[in-house]
Amino acid sequence: MEKEIVMTYAGLRAIEEELEMLKTVKRKEVAEKIKVARGYGDLSENSEYDEAKNEQGMVEGRIALLEKMLKHARVIDEDDLTNDAVSVGSHVKLRDEDGEIEEYDITGSTEADPLEGKISDESPVGAALIGHAAGDKVEITLPNGAVVCYELLEISRSSI
Repeated sequence: MEKEIVMTYAGLRAIEEELEMLKTVKRKEVAEKIKVARGYGDLSENSEYDEAKNEQGMVEGRIALLEKMLKHARVIDEDDLTNDAVSVGSHVKLRDEDGEIEEYDITGSTEADPLEGKISDESPVGAALIGHAAGDKVEITLPNGAVVCYELLEISRSSI
C-alpha cells in the first residue's frame, strides 16, 4: 500500500496547477524541441536531440510523480483543525532555549519550504511538535544528534 500524502488545499491546488502546466505547455515545448533537433540530421551525434529527449524524460517523470501524489493525497479539512494540538495545517509559535521566538507552519512533506517557515510534519521539528499543546515543552533530537528544547507558546490555523 502506498503512503498517504497529507496536504492542505493550497498544496493540492499547487500540484494540480503544476501538473496542468506540464501536460499542456511543457510537453508541447519539449515535443517542438525534439522536432527541431531531428531536423539537424544524424541523431547518433545530435546533442540537441539528446538534450530534448532527456528533458522529455524528466517532464514525463515529474508528471507521473505528481499524478501519484494526487492519487494518494489526503487533504486536511480546515474545519477539523483545532488550536488544541499541533497538526498539519497549524501555525506554531515557539520559544527556544535562548529565548528567541520562532514561528512555523506545519505542512505535509510536499509543501515544506523551511526558508519560508513551512516545515514538514515528517521533519524532526515538525514530527516532534505534532500532538503537543500550547504550554508544552518539547525536546527535539536534530539530525546532527543535538537536542534542543522548545516551549510551544501558541497554536493557530495556518494561513497557507
